[in-house]
Amino acid sequence: MRDREFQRRRQMVIRDILSDGEPKDQKEIVEKLKEKGIPSTQPSVSRDLKELGAVRHGGRYYIPSWAERADESPFRRVLPLIRSIKLAGPYQMLIQTMDGAGPAVEAAIEASNWEDLVGTVSGHSSVLLLTEHKFFQDLLIYRLKFFREEYGIGEENEP
Repeated sequence: MRDREFQRRRQMVIRDILSDGEPKDQKEIVEKLKEKGIPSTQPSVSRDLKELGAVRHGGRYYIPSWAERADESPFRRVLPLIRSIKLAGPYQMLIQTMDGAGPAVEAAIEASNWEDLVGTVSGHSSVLLLTEHKFFQDLLIYRLKFFREEYGIGEENEP
């Protein structure tokens, strides 16, 4: 139990470090933790970043707002309805659902207000996600991987 408490404390400090200066690499995060009296290693920081939902873009780490609000997301409730997630061309992804669940999954995504989407189109058993450019598609991939790992979309659904 003590290890988990220490990990939570370290993750809180990592959040602060990311919000203060968005460090360039994990080594820099380890150094900043040591400055604050928290011993850590690069592998532990790597695991922490993954658990926090941190993404790296433009040479910097940050925690997207959706990672902090994941428990509140309507999308989390429809995860059992998802069969697979696939890239579907430039700036598009396809979520394949259980029979008839496409509209429910689309409604949950729309209710979640994902700012990286420009639109969605649902079919009987699928949802097409449309993004404006590669950066937003990459954010969407990170988001879906985060939900998969946190809430259990199967491994075969790798975008």
